[in-house]
Amino acid sequence: MTAVAADRAVGRFLRSLAARDASPHTQRSYATVVAAYVAWLAARDVDWRAPARPELRAYLAKLGTSGSRATVAQRLAAIRSFHRYAAREGLAPGDPWASIATPRLPRRLPRVLELEHIERLLGTIDAQLVAALEREPADRRQEVAVALALRDRALVEVAYAGGLRISELAGIDLPALDLERAIIRVTGKGRKERIALVGRPAVAALHAWLEDGRPALAARRGTGDPEPGALFLNHRGGPLGVRGLRLRLDRLCRAAGLPEGVSPHTLRHSFATHLLDGGADLRVVQELLGHESLATTQVYTHVSPARLRAAYRSAHPRATATATATAPATAPQTAPQTAPETAPEDTAALGDDASGDHSADDPGSPARRTASAWTA
Repeated sequence: MTAVAADRAVGRFLRSLAARDASPHTQRSYATVVAAYVAWLAARDVDWRAPARPELRAYLAKLGTSGSRATVAQRLAAIRSFHRYAAREGLAPGDPWASIATPRLPRRLPRVLELEHIERLLGTIDAQLVAALEREPADRRQEVAVALALRDRALVEVAYAGGLRISELAGIDLPALDLERAIIRVTGKGRKERIALVGRPAVAALHAWLEDGRPALAARRGTGDPEPGALFLNHRGGPLGVRGLRLRLDRLCRAAGLPEGVSPHTLRHSFATHLLDGGADLRVVQELLGHESLATTQVYTHVSPARLRAAYRSAHPRATATATATAPATAPQTAPQTAPETAPEDTAALGDDASGDHSADDPGSPARRTASAWTA
């Protein structure tokens, strides 16, 4: 098949992704990966429809030297998706990667914040709000600083209360809010909508942001710019995107002194784990997270210490047994037997054994009782 025909197949594949409501990020990523893969095969005069195992292994080795294991796994997922599509549509005889063993990513448990970490993060934002309010009213930056602190408080409260992905946070618009019922309609992966629940602190933070913070930032937009419909705005009055959200939350986590490696997605992991710690059903957590498969949610059962402890106590026969001091069993006490009198000459004939220690032979002696316990 010519390069033009290969490009046509790639184009059809990308259009199928758009038809399946794949996110723009996924479409861009798959387009880059598959185009590079097809170009690599074409440069070696290899038919992309049926590359041989040596070519596939060579490309796998190339991927291994150009990125981390996670990056390699993501690129292989895009390539395999392309080949499966081509096989379904009759553009290729099959998936040549099906017989190739590829490296597996280690299954790591997600990082989770403790409740004190959440409180510390919120406390950091409150301190910034207090500092902003203490500025001189004549300072033009006071209004912006107060608005940003109110926005950050609402951001963290909603992210943790609803277990939202950072892309879902950025995608919330004003009509999606229903603060009377404390719910937010969010759009997750694959353009699938679900209802996120939020608690009273999150509702209060949203009210403060909408009434006292958002109007101040919205007024800073350029002349002629349309009214932004996004819930969260940046300091210029425009929608706060995924990149801006990530940078802001990363900065807040560092300011709060949270452990290294904490990311905005850690709030989502903490949401799920704390729900399970509180006794929530796994199916309910799956629904709230928007997971298609229960297996994806089950990873949090390995992170939740309270859930693991409860399962252990209810299943292991010795988990709740009363601890007792262990001591050797003692034989019943018997009346000491009186040894028959021995004539002096007999005693002398027995030598040391007659006048020595016979405690081991006495059934009532401690030594004999201990021996009986170990041989019982």
